[in-house]
Amino acid sequence: MVIGLLGKKIGMTQVFRDNGAVEAVTAIEAGPCVVTQVKARKTDGYDAVQLGFGEAKRLNQPEQGHLKKLGKFKYLREMRVADVSKVELGQKVDVSQFQAGDTVDVVGTSKGKGFQGGVKRYHFRGGPKTHGASDRTRAPGSVGPTHPGRVVKGLRMAGHMGDERVTVRNLIVVKADPEKNLLLLKGAVPGGPHGLLTIKKSRS
Repeated sequence: MVIGLLGKKIGMTQVFRDNGAVEAVTAIEAGPCVVTQVKARKTDGYDAVQLGFGEAKRLNQPEQGHLKKLGKFKYLREMRVADVSKVELGQKVDVSQFQAGDTVDVVGTSKGKGFQGGVKRYHFRGGPKTHGASDRTRAPGSVGPTHPGRVVKGLRMAGHMGDERVTVRNLIVVKADPEKNLLLLKGAVPGGPHGLLTIKKSRS
């Protein structure tokens, strides 16, 4: 059984609970996805399924040969499954596998922030604000001691920020609507609107 699917982030909104409490939720267009490939331990060394999501305008010949008549999919992603005996090629997967109250893990790509300094990237305090230090306000300070006389690997410095794979775990499903392919999750998920997301059931 496939315990996950692909989706596209719509944006954030709020819902009102029965007790009047307001909760911030993320709306996701989740599925429907189609199983485009089944990998078994005997043939591939592990059990997994490949899901197709989104409509592509055109496919090259290798993609057409791989997908055959299953459809034109913009995204193809692989998911590990415990048992592939009940999964068939061309099988559809939608949000009906989720119910309100379930917990899920969401994988996405964070928003890219470009090249940023240490204050924004790592929350550095910065240098002194007075006594003539007009050019030290957002400077990183010393980047290494006399020994070993070089900048060590992994030192926190200015650089490219964001645009990374991020996983948010144990988000609560507020609502799952298979008719509208809509999934409402409590809290925020990585990335901006229209970003690709992978939603999987959390491990208990």
